[in-house]
Amino acid sequence: MSAPMRLELAPAERPFLPRGVRMARDRVRGGAVLLALEKAIALDAIGEAILSRVTGEATFAEIVADLAATYDAPEGRIAEDVQRFFVGLRARRYLEVRS
Repeated sequence: MSAPMRLELAPAERPFLPRGVRMARDRVRGGAVLLALEKAIALDAIGEAILSRVTGEATFAEIVADLAATYDAPEGRIAEDVQRFFVGLRARRYLEVRS
């Protein structure tokens, strides 16, 4: 029996949107949405700010540091919030990571 997938990201892991998942503008309601197969998830400004930094190249730690610098916020708090957001997306398979 295989071990359950770990959802938390390590600092050096690089999150990316898997094939079939992308961020787009919602022309009807305004704002951004995360589009997946037959699903659209409305993003608030925080979700949009986080996902706009998911390039597949930036590490979790780099994303956190960039957000903390941009919003002049404590890195520890940003890391907790981003981790929680990413774990939710990974649980639904809207986000994957590479080492």
